[in-house]
Amino acid sequence: MPAEIESFASLREEAWHKLGTVFSKPVTADELMELANLNGWNVRCIEIDAPDFNMNGQKYYFVVRDNHQTGEVDVLSTAGQRYTPFQNESLFYMGHDLQQAGLGRWETAGSLKSGRVVFGSLSIDREVVLDPTGANDVIKNYLILAASHDGTLSVTAANTPVRAVCANTLNFALAGAAQKFAFRHTESAESKAQYVAKAMRDAHGYIDKFEAVANGLINKKISDKVFNDILLAAYPKPAEKEEGKGNRAMTMWTKKFDTLNDLRTAPTNAMWDGTAWGALQVLTEDLDWFRTGRGDNAEENLNAARAGFDPAVNATRNKFLSIVTEVAGV
Repeated sequence: MPAEIESFASLREEAWHKLGTVFSKPVTADELMELANLNGWNVRCIEIDAPDFNMNGQKYYFVVRDNHQTGEVDVLSTAGQRYTPFQNESLFYMGHDLQQAGLGRWETAGSLKSGRVVFGSLSIDREVVLDPTGANDVIKNYLILAASHDGTLSVTAANTPVRAVCANTLNFALAGAAQKFAFRHTESAESKAQYVAKAMRDAHGYIDKFEAVANGLINKKISDKVFNDILLAAYPKPAEKEEGKGNRAMTMWTKKFDTLNDLRTAPTNAMWDGTAWGALQVLTEDLDWFRTGRGDNAEENLNAARAGFDPAVNATRNKFLSIVTEVAGV
């Protein structure tokens, strides 16, 4: 997902996956929106007065918002007559209700894609500590609230664990647990209250499931051969070309395997070497921190993917979990 980063605010000493600026104390939803330049957008629809757009009796509209930084009106997208615009306030007030219910505290807010996507993160007041008397691997848990003004993303809440030692994002889809759910911004107050209760249940249910899956992978010992088989399943070896004709794919694959094997004994993963969990962390750390970005916003795109905003990268994380589980025989 291209990520034209517009504005962010973050509570952490290091902003959310490098996508923010730091603020020094807990804030309300209104204060957070002001810090991240997300307040008072007045998102609305303006009919497009052009024959090419309004065909077959259907009207089309520009979805626009007030940009207080430039003093101009920005076009966010085009939409049909059934589209109902939403205000950023509705997303963050939902987060406020979760905060008031005791789920956590605001940590980040921001916008991507020139304002077409907005998000906020709540740090959940519950950590998972794997092997507390040994490796002491701390997993911090977040609830990411996000929505789009261009129809590409429903108003969504997503449970997102992050490994503290290396900031790996571990937002796996786990059977029997809700990793994310969507809701409508036009819901009634009663329905929103039900969503808050559901988010609370789902967040803690997901953390319980995540901890069980992680411990199952930790307790599964694997040999060097199985570790290598996992890497081969994740990154199959390309076919060799005839001698003298060169093989760029083979060169890239060899470099990838060298990186993965180096990560196996890196300080972030050495404590889990010889376990299925260790193999999974090698793959996710490489995915989050050793990919090459492309395009004009390469660094921003990579940071957004690390933070869980790239569906393709999220799908790859889930693929890695499936590979490790299957090959290791968990």
